[in-house]
Amino acid sequence: MTEHAHLLVVDDDARLRALLQRFLTEQGFRVSTAGDANEARAALKSLAFDLIVLDVMMPGETGLELVDSLRRGRDEVPVLMLTARGDPDDRVAGFEAGADDYLAKPFDPRELAHRIRTILRRAAVPVAAPTGGPVQLGPRWFDPDRNELRGPEGSIRLTGGEAALLAALAKRAGEVLSREDIAEALGTPDAGERAVDVQVTRLRRKIEADPREPRFLHTIRHKGYVLRPGS
Repeated sequence: MTEHAHLLVVDDDARLRALLQRFLTEQGFRVSTAGDANEARAALKSLAFDLIVLDVMMPGETGLELVDSLRRGRDEVPVLMLTARGDPDDRVAGFEAGADDYLAKPFDPRELAHRIRTILRRAAVPVAAPTGGPVQLGPRWFDPDRNELRGPEGSIRLTGGEAALLAALAKRAGEVLSREDIAEALGTPDAGERAVDVQVTRLRRKIEADPREPRFLHTIRHKGYVLRPGS
């Protein structure tokens, strides 16, 4: 469910913050705002948010630095990054930091609302019919019906993007998925090949004992990626 989700909009442009707060509220979201990373951290300490809309270029701590810090602190709240610089290198930097999606300014507010809903749906526990049970990845198990990865150490936290990627690969285990297939499954068809590679690299850190020598998530040269479950 995406209705009444609580969003935190972080941008140093007061006019844009006000516009986004008004528009997103009209779209049915609850919206809080922050003018910089310090205000965002204070808000995150006192309130729980379903998603952060985060500007990249802010004075002081940048959006990239903030999301990287959140991920290193194991905070997996979904993050949609906004930036005035939309070239592929900037988009990849956002995904490398741990963002779930990336939208270049200027943008249509309706596209922003659509992407927010896509991320929130992706982060929610799916209600589809069972897919055949958990997928074994060595000592870990992925339950595609709950988007949950577990191991001897207990539940392993996944970002919404990581869970969506693993679910897409698990659904078609043993089948090579192109980067375009993966981008579509992630709801980010314009992300680009390098951004998909970054998401795969992040997922490998969660499921592989040695991400440099993967046992389960393999690269197929010139074709894409394939998940090969096993004990």
